[in-house]
Amino acid sequence: MIELKFSRSLFFLLFLFFGYNLSNAQTNREDLEKRRIELRNEISRINELRISNQKKQRSVLGQVEDLNQQIKSTEDLIKLTNQQANLLNREINTNTNKIGQLRKELEKLKEDYARMIEKSYKSKSQQSRVMFLLSSKNFLQAYKRLQYMKQYTNYRKQQGEEIKANTKELQELNARLVQQKEEKEKLIAENRKTRAQLEENRKSQQTLMATIRKREGEFATQIRKKQSEIDEIDRAIDKMIRESIAKANKESGSGSTSRSTFELTPAAKALAADFNNNKGKLPWPVKSGVVTMRFGKQPHPVVRSVMVNNNGVRIDTDKGGKARAVFNGTVSEVQAVKGANQAVMVRHGDYITIYNNLEEVYVKRGDTVTTEQEIGEIATSRTTGKTTLHFLLYRNDQKMDPADWIYRM
Repeated sequence: MIELKFSRSLFFLLFLFFGYNLSNAQTNREDLEKRRIELRNEISRINELRISNQKKQRSVLGQVEDLNQQIKSTEDLIKLTNQQANLLNREINTNTNKIGQLRKELEKLKEDYARMIEKSYKSKSQQSRVMFLLSSKNFLQAYKRLQYMKQYTNYRKQQGEEIKANTKELQELNARLVQQKEEKEKLIAENRKTRAQLEENRKSQQTLMATIRKREGEFATQIRKKQSEIDEIDRAIDKMIRESIAKANKESGSGSTSRSTFELTPAAKALAADFNNNKGKLPWPVKSGVVTMRFGKQPHPVVRSVMVNNNGVRIDTDKGGKARAVFNGTVSEVQAVKGANQAVMVRHGDYITIYNNLEEVYVKRGDTVTTEQEIGEIATSRTTGKTTLHFLLYRNDQKMDPADWIYRM
């Protein structure tokens, strides 16, 4: 009996261990599946945009940019699908091991139960329970024998229930194992299809790149002209920030007209500290989207010989997509920016987030906004068909890389 109890204790510990790991695996699998769906939607959106732009005979440069983004997203999808398949494989191995442990435990339980039944039968044939009780030397001994008989009966019943429970769990695990293997095969088949699409896109990319190489000088001129327009927009935003800082300091009655740093009240300091504490954990400024241009100076994604600069990040999203506040704050400015529709500036103490290229704005200066509150609809370009948010992040007038602050950007 001691051996049996020890065996059940060991099994219980193994169950907790495997159960804990399976729970974590389930959570990870759900996260991966969510991201896989997002990537598939992203690829579909880019593909629809590419087809639309091809029909409109848009520039080769734009087509290559779209194709590059689709290739990148497809590569990410393949990598993520592999992760899902590997995770499923680990779960399958874990469940296979667990099934083996359960079978051993079940066999042990059945053996012990059979011995108990045999012992009970022999005991009954030798003398009845009544005679067993009447042969007691005193009342106390009879009482103890009665309790022993009850405990023995209960224990045998418990063993029978454990056998039933383990048998049921074994059946459920086997069913789950079959399902997991089917899911894995489905993922592998999907990956084959995705890889075929990737190869097709790469061939198209090579064809388009050959065209670009022949006209590289012409495209380089186009890119530099576009960069000049972006620089002009960035200068307008920098000016808006300096003026906003000076205006806020004047309105606060601090007497300072500094155009570089905010004069902070205790409440503003607390808000800034809270914002800083959430570095790397802030939500995206759109519900779903993909970064098409990152922060800072970098080679152009197609014509690598030309350097471009970005003071924030550009995020492509669905048509009709909404810009969302990444943190609690106060709307300090709403301005039209030449060449970039409207911009909303939200202040978080001495931190600033800017949501540029909004076709429609839902807030006004002085409004308090909360995390993930919609502040406007992002404009869709008539030329490219893209819905792009220009998102910027500053501390006072110092530019900061949004990717350091936004979760998994």
